[in-house]
Amino acid sequence: MDVPPDLRHAEAANDGAPAARARHARTSAAPANGPRLAELLGALSHALDLAEGQPPGHALRSCWIGQQLGRAIGLTTAQLRDLYYATLLKDAGSSANAARVGALFLADDIASKREHRHAGTGVPGQLRFVIRCTGAGAGLRARLGAIANAVQNGGEIQRELTERRCARGAQVARQLRFGDDVADAIQALGEHWDGSGQPQGLAGREIPLHARLASLAQAVEASHARSGAQATREAIARRSGRLFDPRLADTFAMLARDPAFWRQLACDDFDVLVPAMEPARQPQPADADELDDIATVFGQIVDAKSPWTAGHSTRVALIAEQLARRLGLDAPERRWLRRGALLHDIGKLGVSNRILDKAGPLTAAEHAALQRHPMLTEQILGRIASFGSLARIAGAHHERLDGSGYPRGLDARHIRRETRILTTADIFAELTADRPWRPAMSVPQALDRMRGGIGRTIAGDCFAALERSIDALGESSSFGGL
Repeated sequence: MDVPPDLRHAEAANDGAPAARARHARTSAAPANGPRLAELLGALSHALDLAEGQPPGHALRSCWIGQQLGRAIGLTTAQLRDLYYATLLKDAGSSANAARVGALFLADDIASKREHRHAGTGVPGQLRFVIRCTGAGAGLRARLGAIANAVQNGGEIQRELTERRCARGAQVARQLRFGDDVADAIQALGEHWDGSGQPQGLAGREIPLHARLASLAQAVEASHARSGAQATREAIARRSGRLFDPRLADTFAMLARDPAFWRQLACDDFDVLVPAMEPARQPQPADADELDDIATVFGQIVDAKSPWTAGHSTRVALIAEQLARRLGLDAPERRWLRRGALLHDIGKLGVSNRILDKAGPLTAAEHAALQRHPMLTEQILGRIASFGSLARIAGAHHERLDGSGYPRGLDARHIRRETRILTTADIFAELTADRPWRPAMSVPQALDRMRGGIGRTIAGDCFAALERSIDALGESSSFGGL
C-alpha cells in the first residue's frame, strides 16, 4: 500500500523524546517480578470502560485495532508505543464530566454516554438522542425544560463536556509522565477530519495523527460490538472524509478485507493479548514509584466522578497509612496498603451519578447498584496478577465484623487486618465529609458514631489507632477539614 508522507514515520523525530527517556530510566531498575506498565493500565482500562458505559474490554480491543492501523501505515516502535498508551488511556478523563452530564440531561450519565456514542453526528441523530435520553424518570416539566436547554444550547453543551473530558484525560497522561504525543492525542480525541468536532474544531492534519488513529480505532470497536463486521465497514466508509482521515479509513478498509481481523476481534483473550503486544524494545516492570503514581492518578479519576467525593480516596489513603503505622505495619506494608486505599472505590466508576449524587433515600434497585462497586473493584484489580491479595482486601472494605456488610457478607473470621484498617479509614473519611443527604460531621461526632460500632462494624484496635492519630491527621495539609 502506498502510504502518504504524513502517515509514514510521521513522528519519528520524537523517538528519543525526554519524557520517554525519563520513563525508561525510571523503569529500568524495577524488580523483575513486578507488574508491567502495560498489564497495569490494561487492567485499569476496564474501569474506564465502566465510566463510559462500554462493554468490558472496549479499550483493550480499541488498542489492538489501533496497533493494526499503526503497523499498516509504518509507524516506528516509539510511535506505536505512544499510540498504544494513548488508546488505552483515551477515556481517562471520562469521570470529569460525569456529574455535569447527569445534571444537564437529568439522566444516568453512564447510559447517556453509551447512547451518545451511537447517536450520529448530524442534527437528526443528536435530536433523537436528546429526546430519548433527557429526563428519563424526571417530572414532565423538568424533562421539557432540560430538553429545551439541550436543543437550544446543544453545541455549547457538547463543547463544554468534551473539553472537560479531553483536558482531564490529557492531564492524566502527563501525570503518568507520558509525552506530548500521548497527551495531545487524548486532548484531540473528539476532533473530526472535516472540522466539525470538539473542543477546538481542528480539521485535517491539524489533528494529531495519534488522535486520528485512536478515534478511528474506538469507532471501529464500538460499531463492531453493536452491529457486526459488515455494518462497521459501511459505517466507517460513510464517515470517511467527515469524521475520519480518509487515508486512515482506506487503511482500515484494507485490514477489514482479512477475515482473520474480525476473528481476532471476536475473541475474548485481549486481557492477555494486548499487554503482551506492548511496543517496546525491552518491556520493563513498573517500579514502586510508578505503582504509587498510577494508584494516585486512578484514585483521582474515581474521586472526580462526583463533586461529593472530591479527595475521598486521598483522605482514606492518608488515614489508612496513619492507622497502619500505629498498628505496627512496616514501611513496605504501609506503602502497599496505601495503594489499595487509593484504589478501593475504583468500582464506583460503574455507578451512575444519579445514585452517587442523590440527596434523598435510595430505592432498593439503587442500593443494589451501589453495592456492586466493591465487587467491581475486586474484579478490576484482580486482573493484575500480582494484585490478587490487594484486590480482595480493597473489595472487602464494606464488609462488617458481624457479617452484615457487602458484597459477600463476610464476618470477623474472614476479614483481614488490612481490610479492617481500610474500613475504619473509609468510614471516618465518609463521616467527616459533606454528602448530598447530610453535612459533614465534626471529628468528635464521627468518633462517637464509630465508637458505637466497635465489635460490629469496626475493629477495636483500629478505632483506638484512629483516636491516637487524630492530631497527626489534623496537622496534614493533605487531609484538610480536621
